[in-house]
Amino acid sequence: MRVIFMGTPDFSVPVLDALVDAGHDVAAVYCQPPRPAGRGKKDRPTPVHARALELGLEVRHPVSLKSPEEQVAFADLNADVAVVVAYGLILPQAILDAPKHGCLNIHASLLPRWRGAAPIHRAIMAGDAETGICIMQMEAGLDTGPVLLRETTPIGAEETTAGLHDRLSEMGAKLIVEALARLDELTPEVQPEQGVTYAHKIDKAEAAIDWTAPAEEVDRKIRGLSPFPGAFIEHDGQRIKLLASRLADGSGEPGELLDDQLTVACGTGAVQLLRLQRAGKAAQDADIFLRGMPLSKGTRL
Repeated sequence: MRVIFMGTPDFSVPVLDALVDAGHDVAAVYCQPPRPAGRGKKDRPTPVHARALELGLEVRHPVSLKSPEEQVAFADLNADVAVVVAYGLILPQAILDAPKHGCLNIHASLLPRWRGAAPIHRAIMAGDAETGICIMQMEAGLDTGPVLLRETTPIGAEETTAGLHDRLSEMGAKLIVEALARLDELTPEVQPEQGVTYAHKIDKAEAAIDWTAPAEEVDRKIRGLSPFPGAFIEHDGQRIKLLASRLADGSGEPGELLDDQLTVACGTGAVQLLRLQRAGKAAQDADIFLRGMPLSKGTRL
């Protein structure tokens, strides 16, 4: 099929590769514009932009798709379908209608649960037992379109957003190739009204750890916000990001270290910290972290 690909971050790259490997004709790649990054604040292309250039594909990165000129340029590509995954711009109706088969979105949740910007983070933070990928026919509403294909996957007890992100990205890449191969035979499934939840964008203000919360909630926050923005604590004037954890046995005063292996008491229960990061330092597994910053039993975090 003649495909327009629309995506921006790392999550989208395996999907672009899968479309090319499956033999589809990628007419153009749309992504967010390069933005200043790094110490020199030089414009850096997005991961999709960089990969598209490596593949020799045409790249377009308009700031908006609202102008008639951009919409005409999009329609002139004469695409059979547009594949959209974490693109970052709202698509006007003229864009949605331009390809022969419309626009298909790869969404990292089991719709209608977790519509919106941060479905992977929110699923872990809410304690969901499973999540998955939906291939959705896009319409004007926020992730409201009918679902063509879905695939579920369990969320591991120690899984972080980073790990689940990569797994769902690969799942999405395989599922969109299947969807395009079976497009004429798939029956769109209208999303039910019941069970709708919204995965609001992560606010850095959410990232501070409250040790008086139950251990299950603390553990889910640590794993759900890893690696970005990273749940954190302040200790001895230093901010420490907590990037991996698991539930542990024990009880004590909230924030109290129950042993020398970073098991911390919560409001109820305890968590063991597995990976941490001090400001300006690389992330470290707990044993390496403790060599540089010893924290012993009885310390209050």
